[in-house]
Amino acid sequence: MAPLTAEGVLAKLRTVTADQEITILKLSEPISAAVTQLQDPHQRTSDISTSSLDATTPSSLEADLTHYKELFAKLRFSYVEQVTKEKFIRAIVGDPPLIVTPQENLDLEKENLEAKRTLKALKTEVATMVIELEKKARDLSKRYEKVKIETIRLEELPGRIRELENAIAELKEMQAAGSSPNPELNLPLTKTVDLVESKKRRRAELDRHLEQLQSQVPRKKKELDRLRAELQPLEMKRQNSMAAAKEARRRKEAALGGVQDDLEERGRWFRAAEAGLKQALELQC
Repeated sequence: MAPLTAEGVLAKLRTVTADQEITILKLSEPISAAVTQLQDPHQRTSDISTSSLDATTPSSLEADLTHYKELFAKLRFSYVEQVTKEKFIRAIVGDPPLIVTPQENLDLEKENLEAKRTLKALKTEVATMVIELEKKARDLSKRYEKVKIETIRLEELPGRIRELENAIAELKEMQAAGSSPNPELNLPLTKTVDLVESKKRRRAELDRHLEQLQSQVPRKKKELDRLRAELQPLEMKRQNSMAAAKEARRRKEAALGGVQDDLEERGRWFRAAEAGLKQALELQC
């Protein structure tokens, strides 16, 4: 037996789902067809259930089900009422009139109780069956959606397989020719595994180092804030010193340009007096 391939499985799935449309809305087609056949074309209908058959949706199906349940309950009550009235009238006007004894009433009540118990058991069984069917329907719906997703992936699989096969062929050709720009790609399997393990260990070490550095970030941030606080007064002093130096340079340039400055004149006078005193002292010696 030949092994299954992706193309074979995909072809089988397409064959199975080609003429089969799985949808819960198809359940309403027999009901809608029967209603259409029973309706008189000349009769006007205003029932909400018949008007919702043209656009069937899950919500409309649920609304129809609720409507039919309420309608059946009303019709059942009306039927029981009419049948009881008919039997009572026939028993009165009959010839001879129907006379029921107390014992017959007791026997009939016992039969009714037994029938009610049987009906209740059947209702319970039907309710349990409905719950199981709903659960199975949801399960089947989830499985069907999963099959659809897997089918889409299966359709993409042959192309990816061909791409991987082409990549493997290119790698084999490069390895046979020895023209790979990366020498690590030409290593055998055992050395490649060892290289991968060493890279993993290196990455784990870097991760640990990064975690240590990240743990130091808050402390470094606090230290940076402290240094900024200490640097602020020094920065203000530096700016004041620079402003004073600029002012001094401006004054000096202004004095050289012919503007009289008291400080400059007093400085020249002091230097001249110092030179005169030094000469006088040297002459006395």
